[in-house]
Amino acid sequence: MGEEKANTLFPILPAGPSGIARLAADGDPAGNGHGVEFHTIPTRSILNRSVSRRGMYFTWSINPYRGCEFGCRYCYARYTHEFLDRDDPDLFEREIYIKQHAAWLLRQELRDVRDGEEIALGTATDPYQPIERRAQVTRSLLEVFATQAGLRLGIVTKSTLIERDVDLLQRIAAHNRLRICLTITTPDAKLARILEPRAPRPDLRFRTVERLRAAGLRVGILCSPLLPGLTDTPKALDAIAGRAKQAGACFFGSQPLFLKPCSKPVFLRFIREHFPALEKDYAARYGDKAFVSKVYQERVAALVRAVIRKHGLDQRFSEDGRREPQPVWPVQTEFWPGAAS
Repeated sequence: MGEEKANTLFPILPAGPSGIARLAADGDPAGNGHGVEFHTIPTRSILNRSVSRRGMYFTWSINPYRGCEFGCRYCYARYTHEFLDRDDPDLFEREIYIKQHAAWLLRQELRDVRDGEEIALGTATDPYQPIERRAQVTRSLLEVFATQAGLRLGIVTKSTLIERDVDLLQRIAAHNRLRICLTITTPDAKLARILEPRAPRPDLRFRTVERLRAAGLRVGILCSPLLPGLTDTPKALDAIAGRAKQAGACFFGSQPLFLKPCSKPVFLRFIREHFPALEKDYAARYGDKAFVSKVYQERVAALVRAVIRKHGLDQRFSEDGRREPQPVWPVQTEFWPGAAS
């Protein structure tokens, strides 16, 4: 009994979760639907400085939510739920956390942004996933940006819901440098349905590009990630770049799939279920690595540059329509199979 009292008076470890996991535990239920639970989460900061050895193009990032209902099989952000003591990678798409007081925090924190530093909205979680229709956290952030001038802002989304905010996006673009990226991994609706099960259909995303361009906004298409053996062929990339041009996209970009430890089990399960013939090839390429080889990356980059030139598109990071120099690379006709590349 004396030992029990001593442990109570002088605990060695704090009981329960700590840090951001404690904040999540303190949040309130915010409804549910279609097997997804929603929770509020108290937030201490909304503008996060980017720290990455990969040399990200942005200095600051904003993610209005934690978790994403779209359920993309390749999603690299599933690890973010580990900070909430949620180790099951599938919970990233089943438990969505809505950040509180986001607009108020942004107003305070914008004073830390220096000239030339880019803010990226939607780096880990799509800012226009379904709950945004009701929660409107992203719209509240855009309302803040619409009062600013001289900022550099990039938005990445798969969602057609961004059309709702055309009025704010136009106001932002009038006084700031705004770039919008619609991610369209494949124009194949059948493949997209099993790869990104709760994201809008590819044809609807192309239509969104058309509508945003008609509103005078700078919009491009990201065909990312490129999936070896599925979407990385010259024919496939040429087809989607052609669709991008038809939709009026300003630019086109693409990068190969990389598999973080948190996303590898989910994605490889997807391959086993739907493309078992590719399972050994993926094991060879990604067995103990997150990234494909340098040779493969260079081949893909060469092919992307080739389709950009062919269809008269800009690269993702060319500014105001000025075409960046396009180095010539030897374009390979096939990248798959061949684990050595």
